[in-house]
Amino acid sequence: MFDDPDARELFDEDIKKFEMQYLEGYDVGILDEIQYCKDAGSKLKYLVDKGRKLWITSSSEILLSGEVLSFLVGRASILRLYPFSYNEFLLAKGIKSLTSSILKRSIWEHMEYGGYPKVVLAKDIEMKKTILRDLYETMLLKDISKTFSIDDLSTLEDLARYLSSSIGNVISYTDISNSLNISFQTVKKYIDAMEKSYLVMRISPYHTNVRKEISKQPKIYFVDVGLRNVINRWSGRDGRLFENYVFTELLKLGKKPKYWRKKSKLEIDFVVEHNNCIVPIEVKLQPDKVERSLRSFIFQYKPKTAFIIGYNVDHKEENIDGCKIISSDIRSLYEYFSSKPDEIQ
Repeated sequence: MFDDPDARELFDEDIKKFEMQYLEGYDVGILDEIQYCKDAGSKLKYLVDKGRKLWITSSSEILLSGEVLSFLVGRASILRLYPFSYNEFLLAKGIKSLTSSILKRSIWEHMEYGGYPKVVLAKDIEMKKTILRDLYETMLLKDISKTFSIDDLSTLEDLARYLSSSIGNVISYTDISNSLNISFQTVKKYIDAMEKSYLVMRISPYHTNVRKEISKQPKIYFVDVGLRNVINRWSGRDGRLFENYVFTELLKLGKKPKYWRKKSKLEIDFVVEHNNCIVPIEVKLQPDKVERSLRSFIFQYKPKTAFIIGYNVDHKEENIDGCKIISSDIRSLYEYFSSKPDEIQ
């Protein structure tokens, strides 16, 4: 809605006239891109207090800032919508039955082009790429640079490209600063803006003993792998891309993944909490055995369940030190994390 300058001007200058023009006669009003409006918080409070039911949408975390939500305490609920999950992707594509080859092909497409609805529904590969390029340019120019007052688009693009080639790695703001010849403060400001606009997300290390497990440095993943691939110029499938893909699916399952790493460099890709239990998850394109890192984590933390998620993998279960290790594809995460506590063995 607020892409329309007339609607935005009316909202900014006279909220009562805006109400009469756009909300009168409707049970629910949908206000899109509210972050571009002036004094949005106080005006939304006025509308809600008058009994208006509103869906307020925004592509930026700026909507959740004190400038808006502080006016709506007790009046608003927050719902974060991510691109299509794997299950939603199958529904959108009309895929009801899966064979091994259909499974791999659908995961490959979802991992290559991501889950934005318009991209998923486009039938032509070049059209998918064009839509993704347009989405990325819009996100940089509108959602990030304009919302967060970033004028140096060239540096912003360089940083996005740097991050796209660094998924799955522990990042150092100092290293990025030196590599791109920009200040430490600029690096943090730009990454903050990217995260609040849902282009990337940082994850922190899991630890209970900081003396044994290293660093508070984050890892960075992209919220949509299709956008990552556009930025990284379609560099192809590899283990890190698949790792980012599994990360996005965990997000859509409502999880907040962390990673685990010891000074000995043993590492687990993701650790999540589920029903008051920790669940380690290793990601491999083609897993063949339980690696030493996972064995070490199991020995130290005694989880009941662990996963090895693969792209080319046959379902297998084994038990190590009282932990059930499930080697399977992405569907097993949906089955497990969607189950009720008494259904989990």
